[in-house]
Parts: sequence; C-alpha cells; structure tokens
Amino acid sequence: MSKLDSKIPEGPIDQKWTKYRSTVPLVNPANKRSLEVLVVGSGLAGASAAATLAEMGYKVKVFCFQDSPRRAHSIAAQGGVNAAKNYQNDGDSTYRLFYDTIKGGDYRAREGNVHRLAEVSSNIIDQCVAQGVPLAREYGGLLSNRSFGGTQVQRTFYAAGQTGQQLLLGAYSALQRQVGMGAVELCSRHEMLDVVTIDGVARGIIARNLVTGEMEKHFGHAVLLCTGGYGNVFYLSTNAMGSNVTAAWKAHKKGAFFGNPCYTQIHPTCIPVSGDHQSKLTLMSESLRNDGRIWVPKKKDDNRKPTDIPEEERDYYLERRYPAFGNLVPRDVASRAAKERCDAGYGVGNSKMAVYLDFAYNTARYGRTEATKRNIHNPSQEEIMRLGKEVVKEKYGNLFDMYQQITGENPYEVPMRIYPAVHYTMGGLWVDYNLMTTVKGLYALGEANFSDHGANRLGASALMQGLADGYFVIPYTIGVYLSTEVTRMSAEKDKADSIDKLKTKHPAFDAALKEQTDLINKFFSIKGTKSVESFHKRLGLIMWNKCGMARNKQGLTEAITEIQALRKEFWSDVRVLGSADEFNPDLEKAGRVADFLELGELMCKDALHREESCGGHFREEHQTEEGEAKRDDANFAYVAAWEYKSESNWELNKEELKYENIKIAQRSYK
Repeated sequence: MSKLDSKIPEGPIDQKWTKYRSTVPLVNPANKRSLEVLVVGSGLAGASAAATLAEMGYKVKVFCFQDSPRRAHSIAAQGGVNAAKNYQNDGDSTYRLFYDTIKGGDYRAREGNVHRLAEVSSNIIDQCVAQGVPLAREYGGLLSNRSFGGTQVQRTFYAAGQTGQQLLLGAYSALQRQVGMGAVELCSRHEMLDVVTIDGVARGIIARNLVTGEMEKHFGHAVLLCTGGYGNVFYLSTNAMGSNVTAAWKAHKKGAFFGNPCYTQIHPTCIPVSGDHQSKLTLMSESLRNDGRIWVPKKKDDNRKPTDIPEEERDYYLERRYPAFGNLVPRDVASRAAKERCDAGYGVGNSKMAVYLDFAYNTARYGRTEATKRNIHNPSQEEIMRLGKEVVKEKYGNLFDMYQQITGENPYEVPMRIYPAVHYTMGGLWVDYNLMTTVKGLYALGEANFSDHGANRLGASALMQGLADGYFVIPYTIGVYLSTEVTRMSAEKDKADSIDKLKTKHPAFDAALKEQTDLINKFFSIKGTKSVESFHKRLGLIMWNKCGMARNKQGLTEAITEIQALRKEFWSDVRVLGSADEFNPDLEKAGRVADFLELGELMCKDALHREESCGGHFREEHQTEEGEAKRDDANFAYVAAWEYKSESNWELNKEELKYENIKIAQRSYK
C-alpha cells in the first residue's frame, strides 16, 4: 500500500476546488483564538499566509532570518506574475493557463493542484491591486500584460522589472498591519534549526536567535514552511546567498518526504560567470525575451563586435529551431539551446560561454510606432531609435541599468551577453492537496513544496504560486487539520500532561534543543583547516558539472561518491570561527552547508534513478535525434518522493501521475 495520499477531491477538474473549499471543515472564530500557527519564512508565501491566517483569527508567529520580511528573496523576482484574465482578448483562459503549466512542466505535475493554481490566479491580481501594488498600466489605465516563455498569449502582469519587490511590499504591508494589531508576533533574525514532532505530529520548532545566539523553543498547533528553494546547493545561482534548504531538510529528516529533488530550473537569461571571485549570479528577467532577440554569429569563434556582424551573418537559433514560439520557448528549452550553441563553438564574449540578447529590432519597432503616434513623418533612423529607447526604458529601465553597472556595457547600444544559470527548484517537500507534508500538522508552501511545476517552471509562475498558496489555498485547507485539533484539545482539556498545557515544556522540545545544541558544539570542536565557504564552492562545482544542465549515469555515479567523500572531509576538517553565543554568520553558513552536503547526494540519486529526460532534468542518454528531452511515460510518470532512513539511505515512494483532462504528448514548441 502506498504511503502517499494526494487527497485530490473527486469530480470534474473545474469543480474540484470550488466544491472542496465549500465543504471543508471549518474552525469557529472563538476556537481560532486558541490555535497557534508558526510560519517559517516571510517571503510572498509566508507573508501572505501569515497575514491571512491572522486576519482570520489564528494566533500567528512568523520567523525570518533576515532583519525584515522585506528582505526575503521574493523581492528579487523581476519579470511578472501570471493570471488568466484574458485582458488582451487573445484566447487566454483558466484552462489554457492550466494546460500551458502542465505542458511546460513536461507532464510531471499533478493536475488537481495546477488547475487550482490557474483558477485562483485572477484573484491574486485583484488582491494586489486592492493593496495598492503599482502594477504597470496601459495609457488608458487598464493593467498591462506582456509575454513570457512557454505561452502564446500575454498573461503576465508586471511592475517594470521589480514585480517581486512590489508584490512583497503589498504582502508585507498586510503582515505588518496584523503585527500592529497584535495578531502576529514577528521574530526576525531567527533561523529555524529543527521541527519538533510529538508522536509523529509537528508541534513546534527550535530556532536560533541570530543576534544573541540564544536557542529558543516555540510551540504551534501547525507549522508552515515557506522557506523557498534550494538552488544554492550549486553555490553559483541567482539566489540570495542566504537562501538555503535547512528548514525543509530538517523537516525531511523528521519524516517529511522530499519530492523530485533533481528537478532544477536553469534560467536562460543570466549575466555570464566572470571569474572565480563570484559568490552569486545575476538574473536578467525573462521578460527581456519578450522584446529581445537571441542570436549567435553563424561563423565559429567570431571575435567581431556584435554591431559589426551584419544581419545575414547572425543565427537567431531559437526562431530558427522553434518557429511557433521563437524566443519565447520555455526556460529549459532555451537554456539547452544556448548551451548547445556555445558547446558547438558559436559562443560569444571572452569566455565564449554566452549568447547575445539584442533589443535593436524591437527598439526600432517601438520607435516607428511612437513616431506615428506623435505625427512625425519620415523620421530619421536616429530619431526612431531615440523614441524606441524611451519605450524600452519605461518597460525595462532598471534591468538595463543593473546590467550596465555589472558589465560596464550599455545594453541600449550593444546586445546583452547572457548564459543559463541555476535559478529555481521545482522539487521540494512532498505535499498533498491541502499542502500538508507527510508529517501531520506540517505544511509547505511556495517554492518549498514540489506541487505545481513538474520538471520545469514557466516564467512568472513562482510569484503566482507563492501568493496563491498563502492568500487563497492554505486559509481553507488548514482548517481540515485544525478542526481535528480543536476536537483533540477538547478531549484532553482535563489532562494535566496534555500537549497544550505542557507546550514547550514537553520532553520532545528539550530533546530537539539538545540535539541542535550538540550539533553547534560539534562544529566548533572540529577545529579543522578549511573554511565553510571552500566546502560550499567544491560542492557547487560537483553539482554543476555532474548534476547541472546535463546529466549522465557515469557523472552522477561519480558525483555521489565525491559528495560522500566531501561530506566526510567537511566533518573532519572544517573550521568554524567565533562562538555560539554571538552573532556568527560563519556558524549560520556551516549549518546550511552541512545540509546542502546531504541534499546534494539525494539530488544525484534522484537524477540517477530517473532514466529519462524531462524538463530541467536532461539525461544525455535519453534525447531525441534533434537533441530534445525524451520522456519515458510508461516507466516514470510519477512523483519520486524520498523517505529519509539514515545517512545516505533513502526509500523511494511513488505517486503515480494520472492525466484525465490533458492528453500527454511529446512536448513541442515548433
């Protein structure tokens, strides 16, 4: 019998969520005031969930390791948020967003969750507009849309190149309102180190005050993990350096299954690596592919300036290979195509590991339109480009400024140079339809769970999922569980040793606290010769080279052995500076890298067992004659949910994926 129950409601796909949320058990307002919910992470998923649950009447505690929820990594999202409002009247619909997301994920996502996401997407825009989020608008005042990869409609709402920042400020404002009213207790500069379980049920967390070093116990009737993805296992990624897997990984070791860990998203439009000195990479929004054209020279090792290469000597390879979608193919397809061109010797720049993203064509198109609007007849080419530049600047100005500050090149005058980089992780803690993990009372929201994106996430869907989970899903589904907590509390109210009376005095909290304190002391006791950072870099190199854009059996087998050896070396030769009872970033990083060293091995094991290519998981042994990903639906149409047993030992559980509303087909964007 399977250990996994996705709890997908019965009935037609377009009625599942409506009927379910109308029939789920409720918690009455008086009982909500006695229920405590811990929210770990304060990005879009965490802030929106905490604000909504507090407004509903629950007692909420929020934890973030940053000095303010405004510093959550959601702020870094640039391009936009999807919603099926069909403002452009170009054929969009809830079903089309659902279909595009399933297809974009290479048919490895769960139908029920994805359709729900598409259904509530429109509510997200209404919610954010009501909060005052300054989404871009057309001249007449209507909200503006632009195109993103993997779709043939314009459904992406945006706020210039800082959509994540503006959406986060909206959620943060809602959160701070609840803080001001006393409904939310905000614990900033706190890092969760462990989940406390009692009889297999999540009852709280152990957190470290990052300023004082004090270890704290916190009780909750439910714990929500909203801690983002694990892309920093690769060291170089577009994630903030503080982004980590610790909360999710500690939950995994306490019984939460990890779903599809090998599914990593490589983003095609990042500023290329410039040297060994870098600690992170910078993303150039996918929205730039809306107006930019990607190309390489037709001649190998062409060292001419891009402006000196005539049109007929340029290879617009995405437009050539995928005429139906052109530059707007999904991220995994665009990334592999760029790698293929560079590997074949057509790369540009000093490293030859980059391609051009050129705005000249659409700048001129915008300029001609502006000239017509201003009644300028026979404008010069210079005037056309000047007018077009004004339009491009309004749409993408901050992105262009950021590129110029980093590279020293003016992208208005010369094409950007871009190359794929690690960006998002589709894998995460396995959750059911209610967003509950395999640990009762423990939930995972946003990028921390696996549920919506399959093997590849379409652009502008991360913000959509985070806000959908926080604002519109968890407020309904958490009641299914908390209503049973009310019943339990009532039955145990006269017991002197009931969980609710003991709370953090329960022995399980003391045991978890001691375990984490001993781990911290172990870090300091090693007194090795190598820095934490050096181990992170070495792990990242193994992961990128052997479990990155392309994987094969030999490389993955080698990677597992190398990671095990590196982990052994870490625990015998790492040197952690400072002490435990103070602000100590080196200690923080040591704990995070220790977890990455375990996660990296599982990622490689997952990639090794999945003998197919799909989405961001590209096994070189499994590709078509044209070099496209070759799925094996007969043997691998399932979610791989890994159960932790002991060090280097996991048990594979499978959730079969059934498609009743979409016909599975070879993914094509031609």
